[in-house]
Amino acid sequence: MKRSKLGAGSTSLQAAVGFALGAVAGCILGATEDPVDRVLSALTAARPLKPMMEEVRTVGALGLGTLVGATALTAAMTSVVAGVILAAVIASVFVASRSCMPSHTDSAGLWVSAGLAGAIGSTLSGATLGVVIERIVNTCGMVGLLWALSLFTLIKPPLLLVFRLLWGEDACCTLGSTHWTREREQNETSEAQQRQREAELMEQRILALEKGGGARGSELRSTWAAEQREREERERKKRESEEAEMEQRTIQDWISTVVVKHVEFLAFSGIPMTVVAMVTSGFGVLGYGGHQVVFIVLLALVAVIVYLLLRSSDFKFWMLVGCMGMIATFVIAMLTLHAGQVVVTTAMKMRAAGGGQSKESISTQMNKQSSVEALNAAVFVARLCQLCLGATVGGALVRRAAGEVRVILGAASVAGGLLAGVEALAPVLGEGGRAGALLGVVGAAGVSVGAAAAVAGAWSSWSGTLGTVSGLVLGALGVGRWHLVNIGLQVPAAYVFAMTNPF
Repeated sequence: MKRSKLGAGSTSLQAAVGFALGAVAGCILGATEDPVDRVLSALTAARPLKPMMEEVRTVGALGLGTLVGATALTAAMTSVVAGVILAAVIASVFVASRSCMPSHTDSAGLWVSAGLAGAIGSTLSGATLGVVIERIVNTCGMVGLLWALSLFTLIKPPLLLVFRLLWGEDACCTLGSTHWTREREQNETSEAQQRQREAELMEQRILALEKGGGARGSELRSTWAAEQREREERERKKRESEEAEMEQRTIQDWISTVVVKHVEFLAFSGIPMTVVAMVTSGFGVLGYGGHQVVFIVLLALVAVIVYLLLRSSDFKFWMLVGCMGMIATFVIAMLTLHAGQVVVTTAMKMRAAGGGQSKESISTQMNKQSSVEALNAAVFVARLCQLCLGATVGGALVRRAAGEVRVILGAASVAGGLLAGVEALAPVLGEGGRAGALLGVVGAAGVSVGAAAAVAGAWSSWSGTLGTVSGLVLGALGVGRWHLVNIGLQVPAAYVFAMTNPF
């Protein structure tokens, strides 16, 4: 595996190349801003928002915030893992079939096919989950969504065990080993035949020497030299074959590690968020949704779960993401509650000024603002989650020597194509399906951003690093219509995850 030499060239050349690579990743990140904002505006319109407004009375403002947040984050994580699994299966079959010999890691076909499969899988999974969530909310309400989220969380750990068994017995893994076994048998047969020919030649040379040599001896010496050259050539091919087999096993092991870690992450990282959503929603269903005790219990529950996870001696990536997701869910709940309180405060000021409103009008406005804030915050956090998980994959690919330019340009191109496809299919997908699909596109853009972040840290000079970071930030801001707050939060978060090695 050959790594790109990011230290080559003058400092000005490094800065220029870094800026170009960063700009590509930044532009595709910025390009996702406007479509996501538009679909969010559609989701917060009167008709799609009505089921949520009706359910605020059932689960309470805190319950609504935690439930919407946990659902959005779970959908984002699931779509990312679905894309990773599909990409890994394609890459595993590609490697095992030796389609990309003589060098698996340098093959464009391997990374192109795996990248396309991952991006498409993540987008389709997100669209499917978006449609399912929208239908559950419209037909069964938020209580039905709570049951669906709880059931999904419960079945994921057993599915992890099933997946590990199936992946361990994957046919694509045995395909490569069967080929190597057959090749070794052929080499052993050829070596045995050559040894037999050499033994016969040796006997013939001895007999020729006893008879005085002559023309027969010269002919045998030429044959012996040819056999020696053939032996050397066979040994060279054998060494190359062994190196290729070792390389194949190495990348296959890495693919398996990535898949198992991501499935483990999916199985357990959503548990803290779901527990919080179940508790707060349960209080709401029992009629205590607006009571102060719910906030106290929520705060204590988050603190206890974070403490238990962080004090684990075997701290894992899913624990980190689980804590972050739970804290994000807590923040969404606070914003949802605050939105309703702002309405009450405004109504009190209006009443003091002589412009009172009816209790029913205030309650309706509270429910609307709470629902809007819950959706706004949940979509932003889910988008940030998708971006960061995609950045984790992009950073790992660059460190794995997949090729910096290849990963950045490839992921950006795929994300751009998927973005155009989602916009074209918007009438078919519906608002929920479109939102989920766009989150999948953000994940693909995150791969490009993560790769650019990894490149920024790999330059041998500060000029290359600063050029890459400048291109990334300016590209994202320029194409993203200068959404300073959104992009100002997304880029640093993506950088941190790109530098994280969860494998």
